[in-house]
Amino acid sequence: MSRMPTPPADHQVDRIRRFNRFYTRQIGLLNEGLLDSEYSLTEVRVLYELAYRGPLTAAALGQDLGLDAGYLSRILRRFEGRGLIDRSRSAEDRRQVLVSLTDAGRTTFQPLDRASAAQVAAMLSGLSASERESLLQAVSTIERLLDPIRKPEEPYILRSLQVGDIGWIVHRQGVLYAQEYGWDESFEALVAEIAAAFVKAYDPIWERCWIAEREGEVVGSVFLVRHSPEVAKLRLLYVEPSARGLGIGRRLVDECIGFAKAKGYRTLTLWTNDVLVSARRIYQAAGFRLVKEEAHRSFGKDLVGQTWDLTL
Repeated sequence: MSRMPTPPADHQVDRIRRFNRFYTRQIGLLNEGLLDSEYSLTEVRVLYELAYRGPLTAAALGQDLGLDAGYLSRILRRFEGRGLIDRSRSAEDRRQVLVSLTDAGRTTFQPLDRASAAQVAAMLSGLSASERESLLQAVSTIERLLDPIRKPEEPYILRSLQVGDIGWIVHRQGVLYAQEYGWDESFEALVAEIAAAFVKAYDPIWERCWIAEREGEVVGSVFLVRHSPEVAKLRLLYVEPSARGLGIGRRLVDECIGFAKAKGYRTLTLWTNDVLVSARRIYQAAGFRLVKEEAHRSFGKDLVGQTWDLTL
């Protein structure tokens, strides 16, 4: 069941407004002409859409930009008077009038486009490579959260372990299990021990880690560890709340199963706790069977540990 949205707190609203003021000043949106030109931000954006997506109908242009029809009409009349745009009937539907840039329009837009790119390049040049990556991830997060209709070409990708992933996985699992189940810091310590042992003794022939990544952010992971020549262990499966519902958990488990079969393991085993209902459903759907249960006191909670096996 989805949770009802709650109104934002005053300090949250104030923080977003402060960012808006900062960024509009940062890229010069308060100047009368954008990029030292005679054109406003809206006018340059219209030129951009026509340069990269045109020809377009005025209705489509206004809808995509969220512009009032009358306001857009005045902009287009001004552009037409300056010879920057042309209007023509659509060959597919004669009822539609398409707006496109003329040669003069492209000549006007090109230096504005170059100036915009140079402005952003100058802004990024003062940042280190890691700072730029952090900024790009923050931008991706803003886009995803404020434009939920927008879908990336790929919902996520799976990749191998990279430097920095282990620390992130330990941090996120510690935080998430504390938030969702009230587990204490001893669980984070356990995750750190398992992850560190994997890296120190990693055997690429028999073991593997899969990282799920969406738009540059880690959103899930799983480890497959060699226990014996015939038995492999599935460990530390997790998926970020923001990425649940995309099938990432099942995909990660399927990758473990496929890899274990290809390597000739006879059994894939895992240990979990009965409160992890969503994960247990994934294991059951994949064919795992419960072989052992025992009550224990761990992570500050009374739990029931479970061992699940899959015969390969």
